[in-house]
Amino acid sequence: MKSKLVIFWFRRDLRLEDNTGLQQALASGYPVLPMFIFDTEILDRLVNKYDRRVDYIQQALTSVNSALQDAHTALQTYHGKPIEIFEQVTAAYDVQAVYCNKDYEPDAIKRDDTVRNYLLHKNIPFHTYKDHVIFEQSEITKIDGTPYTVYTPYAKKWLSELKPEHYAAKSVDLTPWQKVDHSSIITLADLGFKKTDLTFQAPEIDLNIIMDYDKYRNFPALNRTTHLGIALRFGTISIRKCVAFALQYNATWLSELIWREFFTQILHHFPKVVDTCFKAKYEQINWRNNEHEFELWCKGETGYPIVDAGMRQLNLTGFMHNRVRMVVASFLCKHLLIDWRWGEAYFAEKLDDYDLSANNGNWQWAAGCGCDAAPYFRIFNPTAQTQKFDKDLAYVKTWYPEYDLQLTPPIVDHTFARERALRAYKQALQDTEIQ
Repeated sequence: MKSKLVIFWFRRDLRLEDNTGLQQALASGYPVLPMFIFDTEILDRLVNKYDRRVDYIQQALTSVNSALQDAHTALQTYHGKPIEIFEQVTAAYDVQAVYCNKDYEPDAIKRDDTVRNYLLHKNIPFHTYKDHVIFEQSEITKIDGTPYTVYTPYAKKWLSELKPEHYAAKSVDLTPWQKVDHSSIITLADLGFKKTDLTFQAPEIDLNIIMDYDKYRNFPALNRTTHLGIALRFGTISIRKCVAFALQYNATWLSELIWREFFTQILHHFPKVVDTCFKAKYEQINWRNNEHEFELWCKGETGYPIVDAGMRQLNLTGFMHNRVRMVVASFLCKHLLIDWRWGEAYFAEKLDDYDLSANNGNWQWAAGCGCDAAPYFRIFNPTAQTQKFDKDLAYVKTWYPEYDLQLTPPIVDHTFARERALRAYKQALQDTEIQ
């Protein structure tokens, strides 16, 4: 006789505590078999097999699996296409239902629709729950029910709707598991990936950083940001825990968490932003797209120390300070007139905390073509940004110690580049009006 059980499918929620979908699965009345799928349709697109994100997932899952050992069960890990894995699992077990938390990215929605339809034909319910955000999809809208496309009114409504139950931790009874022999999860080598320099640690919120977040977050040399981006991306920390903490200690950090939700709902309502400008008129910009200059930007050889330091930090570590991200993005789009999509794709390849909605939203913001875009005529001056946020060059010296040898002359003059960008943007808007 096949075992009757329900499945909990881990995805962007790699933790046992405060996990909505897992809570519901464990309360189903059936033993729960936990599983994770290393999706080949995602992994096969990663050309560089030294990828800290895959390593992070593998280590986080190992941590979850270790915690499950005391419950006499094990996390079942698979490598393949999700639909094919579910064909295998439903053949092996008498699956009463599948539980998981929602993922709002377009490809994930298509994947889940495929799995849902397959399970429907087998009369197996597919239950999904909100866990990645406090408010999802259409929970924060204008009076007429349409989505907000500007952050400030969205944030105001978000805060007005927030109640304690929205950020209360989900209690999870970790007892009703399907008993299976404990086993290790799939290794990086089995996945075709290499071990990186990353060491997973259970994420913690640093009170000292949060208390002074508003004072020091813009100064990259101080390293006074949370570094929780990757934990929120893969769900090794609960968004409810973060919001509860931010409400108590720092409104500025809370605003950053609301930005995350703002961009998530923009991606859901306007999936076209994945590869097109939110504001269609900016598709008329005559990008220069000079491949040599793009390569210099990628390598951190633009001749602007803060830009080059940021790119070198990214290339070496998979991380870049948020203030510097804005500077290097503005530089690419405005100074070099290179399409924001080139920069977004490079960040998607390199950032350990890469998140589609946030990466896309922030790049469109920098390019001036997004939903809540900075005006196109706002062009960061890298020198002025350095004087304001790294006046002693501590950040620059850390990531680009040879900057003062003048090995790399400036790739373009700031004043010239600024005027060129303004002309290009104005011309694009004029062409749109004529059409």
